[in-house]
Amino acid sequence: MIKLLIPDSYYESVFFVDRNKLKDMGIKGIIIDIDNTLIPWEEKEADNKVFTFINNLIEDGFKICIISNNTKKRVDKFNEIFNLPAIHNAGKPKKSPYIKAMKLLKTNSKNTAVIGDQIFTDVLGGNRLGLYTILVNPISSKEFVWTRIVRKLEKILIKKILKEID
Repeated sequence: MIKLLIPDSYYESVFFVDRNKLKDMGIKGIIIDIDNTLIPWEEKEADNKVFTFINNLIEDGFKICIISNNTKKRVDKFNEIFNLPAIHNAGKPKKSPYIKAMKLLKTNSKNTAVIGDQIFTDVLGGNRLGLYTILVNPISSKEFVWTRIVRKLEKILIKKILKEID
């Protein structure tokens, strides 16, 4: 079980993700979380840095799908500017939203990466299907109450996990 909680890579922020490494690995599709991965939980829209990051991924040839446990309204508002395939109320770490995302991207588990800020949703969900998982630090400490509780357990695990992936 603990192996399912260990990401393949860890970065301080999405902005440090090595796109060339992903290309060299044959990654074609990226499933990405919104809240505290791309923008703070309390923000609704992408800033210029996120806009540039997403556009650079697209220019590099990656297909992108947003996957979020948040509401349709929240996901649609964020996605207005991008018009990317998106899944809301995903229920991560269930397998079905990741499978749906890969169908939308026309990718498979061998050429798809997941980027997110939570071990028990993003990493666990991606690892359950054998996707390449990337954990990033959360942008903000403002989150749902449940997420704040889970973060305490994540902090304990992250120390162990960083030793595993170094």
